[in-house]
Amino acid sequence: MPHGSHRIGMKFALAVAVATGFAGIDSTAQAMDSVARGWNETILASIRKDTPRPPVQARNLYHLSVAMYDAWAAFEPTAKPFLFNEKIAATDVDAAQREAVSYAAYRVLSHCFAASPQAALISSFLNTRMAELGYPTGVTTSIGDSPAAVGNRVAAQLIAWAQSDGSREQFNHAAAPGSYPVVNPGLVFSFSYTPNVVDPNHWQPIAFGFTVGPKGEIIPTNVQSRLTPFWGFVRPFALQPGDMDPSRPGVYFNPPPVPLLNGAGDAEFRAGHQEVLVRSAWLTPDDGATIDISPGVLGNNPLGTDAGTGHALNPVTGLPYAPNVARRGDWARCMAEFWADGPTSSTPPGHWNEIANAVVDHPTFERRMGGAGPELDPLEWDVKMYVALNGALHDTAITVWGVKSHYDSSRPITAIRALAQNGQCSDPAQPSYSVNGLNLVPGVVELITAATTATGQRHEALAGHEGEIAVLSWPGTPADPANEHSGVRWMLAGDWIPYQRMNFVSPPFAGYVSGHSTFSRSAATVLVGLTGSEFFPGGMGAFTCNAGNFLVFEDGPSETFEFQWATYYDASDSAGQSRIYGGIHPSFDDLPARVLATQIAGRAVTRSLALFEPDDASACPADITGNGSVDGDDLAILLTNWGAPSALFDLNGDGVVGGEDLTILLVNWGACK
Repeated sequence: MPHGSHRIGMKFALAVAVATGFAGIDSTAQAMDSVARGWNETILASIRKDTPRPPVQARNLYHLSVAMYDAWAAFEPTAKPFLFNEKIAATDVDAAQREAVSYAAYRVLSHCFAASPQAALISSFLNTRMAELGYPTGVTTSIGDSPAAVGNRVAAQLIAWAQSDGSREQFNHAAAPGSYPVVNPGLVFSFSYTPNVVDPNHWQPIAFGFTVGPKGEIIPTNVQSRLTPFWGFVRPFALQPGDMDPSRPGVYFNPPPVPLLNGAGDAEFRAGHQEVLVRSAWLTPDDGATIDISPGVLGNNPLGTDAGTGHALNPVTGLPYAPNVARRGDWARCMAEFWADGPTSSTPPGHWNEIANAVVDHPTFERRMGGAGPELDPLEWDVKMYVALNGALHDTAITVWGVKSHYDSSRPITAIRALAQNGQCSDPAQPSYSVNGLNLVPGVVELITAATTATGQRHEALAGHEGEIAVLSWPGTPADPANEHSGVRWMLAGDWIPYQRMNFVSPPFAGYVSGHSTFSRSAATVLVGLTGSEFFPGGMGAFTCNAGNFLVFEDGPSETFEFQWATYYDASDSAGQSRIYGGIHPSFDDLPARVLATQIAGRAVTRSLALFEPDDASACPADITGNGSVDGDDLAILLTNWGAPSALFDLNGDGVVGGEDLTILLVNWGACK
């Protein structure tokens, strides 16, 4: 496997490989998977080629899911619709649903990605999928009851409905000019410190270039634009108007305010960024440190904390989880990259679709809603799972971006460099003291002195910077990332940089709350609700990081090891923690986000399970007595009236009431509530 293509090899021990570049799934997998799964794989491949905008991609996933569900439900007499209220009869219901779902998916995705920079490539993905399925893309009619027409009609209705959802789709989801002003000018990260920062409590865009003004001043260029700051006002799936805090427009569920430097939460602000620096010092396999990452040691955290001490037993095997020791630096770097979900990824919402698909692929998984009741066929399970999952993720994006825009909080690259340029705040008797400096942490954050820069001493390379602050940290991508790793070294704190790609550095939106934490806990909560268990199938989900074949930012890991999570919650907590190692969030962005996510997902699960209940108001073709169930009385009436040219009994739609209709009735015995 080529270096840097670790996503192509993503494989949970609990599942088959998750494809990442487009290729429809192979013919064997296609035969096993539903058509909805195929279209989900297609949108994930498309997202990987599109601009990485998590809120927009969450909306795209949501719209595809709704379209597929409604196309499926149109041929199910008692299925409640989401938008599309028509009920269609078909001789071969399975074939009709596959075709209608495919046309609905094709039209919706063609619309979603029409403005993508990779529109032509993505269009080829969609056309290839249709060709694999044998459906001509030239069938554009929406008139009549053919499955293609139904699918096209479902898509047209959804596309029209989405135009008024507040996402500014007609402007490619860009904010109105001047509507959300930026406090801080762009940070030219290739220079030290943050000399032009106005307020380190606010988000600062990254500048990827600069020019020099007539007086020698540095002028930032190629500066990030704030991503979808209005998203808190997009129409949700399950959030209720009363969930929004009237004193904070766009903010749902009243999360706590963000800690502020020299304001409320000052100590937490400083401690959170100190933790980021401590974790940055771990980003090397060369220090010999190891860590047990077994589910028996890590995970099982009380909500909103990292205080868990693992799980005593695997509930499936009844045995303790075995120790799982890895090099700490390999684990930290791989965790940061596994969950990074930046450019070329399917973004955090897509990543959790990958995980959900992997869960379903486990050989012991049973498609029982809530873990109980009858086992559903693959298509029914998939259309329902995707609506619940992506409805929740869509609402998560709305909630997270509402909070981000309200608080406009800074990222660690701004806060750490701003504190560092003030000096140290630990010892008034030592040089460079400032109440707005960094805490000194021996072995991690230190004062540079003549003694420490002497020949052979740890700060030797920083000679000339005596009186400034040094940090032991990852210094950036090595010259040959395919074959080298940077390790950690003593560097100016004013040069500190997150463990990220150099063409990304830090996200184009505010920090609080963490999107990764909220997306992940929200998805985990939905999976618990749908499967009826907190635990991955078999009691453990796993992912193998192969030596030298996983990391993209640099070479690594140095040794092969395996991520292991007992529960969906453990995996989601890992996603939030990873952003501390990646230098993107302090823990105060992460922990409240997990609590917020449970509220979002709770709404989504409730809405979804209500949607999936049989529709009492729908006419049940076999419920002739109207008593709400299919029973012997209905059969007696049907047999008494056998041969009557009544559409009520023409269940196969062939214009004749006959033996095939009775067969259909018997096959579907008890299908109506």
